[in-house]
Amino acid sequence: MRITQHPILEYDRRKEVRFTFNGKQMNAFEGESIAAALHANGVMTLSHSLRYDRPRGFFCGIGKCSSCFMTVNHIPNIRTCIVPVQQQMTVTEQEKLGKIPCTPFIPKKKENITREIVVVGGGPAGMCAALAAAEQGASVLLIDENNAPGGQLVKQTHKFFGSTEEKAGTRGIDIAKELLNGLKNKKTIELRTSTTVIGYYENEHMHRVIAVRRLIQGDQLLEISCKKMIVACGAMENLLAFPGNDLPGVYGAGGVQTLMNVYGVKPGDTVVMVGAGNVGLIVSYQLLQARVNVDRVVEAMPRIGGYQVHAAKLRRCGVPICTSSTIKEAFGKNHVEGAIVTKVDDCFQPIPGTEETIPCDTICLAVGLTPSIRILEQAKVRSEYIPEAGGTVALHNPFLETTKNGLYVAGDASGIEEASTAMIEGELAGVSAAISLGYNKNGSEVQQKCKNALQLFRSGPFGRIPKICKEKISSCLACEEGGTQY
Repeated sequence: MRITQHPILEYDRRKEVRFTFNGKQMNAFEGESIAAALHANGVMTLSHSLRYDRPRGFFCGIGKCSSCFMTVNHIPNIRTCIVPVQQQMTVTEQEKLGKIPCTPFIPKKKENITREIVVVGGGPAGMCAALAAAEQGASVLLIDENNAPGGQLVKQTHKFFGSTEEKAGTRGIDIAKELLNGLKNKKTIELRTSTTVIGYYENEHMHRVIAVRRLIQGDQLLEISCKKMIVACGAMENLLAFPGNDLPGVYGAGGVQTLMNVYGVKPGDTVVMVGAGNVGLIVSYQLLQARVNVDRVVEAMPRIGGYQVHAAKLRRCGVPICTSSTIKEAFGKNHVEGAIVTKVDDCFQPIPGTEETIPCDTICLAVGLTPSIRILEQAKVRSEYIPEAGGTVALHNPFLETTKNGLYVAGDASGIEEASTAMIEGELAGVSAAISLGYNKNGSEVQQKCKNALQLFRSGPFGRIPKICKEKISSCLACEEGGTQY
């Protein structure tokens, strides 16, 4: 299951570690997540559903779903897709909810942290927000629940479009390294990885959050206070309703990217891709780069939604893109063994007699994302359901500040767009938060530069939907006293 040759990526497999799964010894490499290591060892079932005891497998790869919950070192409900495997670690598949361990509790003193600005989420928006705020002179704490920052960038092997200033011609994986180096070189930025914010609490003059830092010898509670806060938590994979959609072997597109491009593990041998937007087309090509067969791409719409340049690359490789088609069913005993696809009519209803059975072991869903705004909802910011945003989003002004004073949002959490716009929004939110604290080396110029860049990105045909999204947010805000139009 491991990828041994790749035209772009080199995987760090210098240090081997051994762990046990259900009492059986297994090999892994340092830096791999538990779930990825299990997948590489042929373990596809990570958990079972609570009611019907159906098998569950790797799906999102970013800790947003519960498919990978397992018991690790006697602790239940560990999200194994974001926890690194360790030497002599004990992993077991848990029964239903898991059992509270009998091992002694190791108390750890709560750590209290105070910073001027806290950024929650270390993806493209969060990293750029931290750098922009620190550049103006503010002290910043950047929190990310993954083992390393980078978010979606660490999975993106393709080169970006746009202008040179927006990293055009540079691969996402290289942008992630560049931003990480920037974080390390800024003394006023502190980075905390493997740390999850679990709650936002009211405070008269400060924003206060509680976070948990995952450590090898037990977790540690953090109480964090700040004057300004930027939420850049990204988005969650959408699921599609069809029989068998919960079988191991059905993945979100981001989960497939995580397995292949971060850990060097193949999701399977033959894939049916669902969705011909940019994500579906790009991930299909990345699967080919990993020497995985892509049987076809199916798209319910009558046209391809992504850039034609991505579609053309697939067609040159002999991958058919079937529009007005969708998946009807996935089948298999304990793992995907095949898919049934069908044509759909103008109302997206299956056309009887057009069904086709495709042998495959992997179904990849690239059917959109939903903004992750749980922390913002806890903070009681005003939010609205906006279809063009991908779901419910926090209302925010042109400088990304929400309806709660000093609380900002950036990236996919503010509405689903490209990684390029996420970085620009992150920079805009970071510099705006710094300016509100009195730091303004060249902040006003940076604000205007970011607003101009966003306007340019949203002026083309592929920026039409994000533009409508922001206009609707502006209209919702304008309904309130003092609302600001975009």
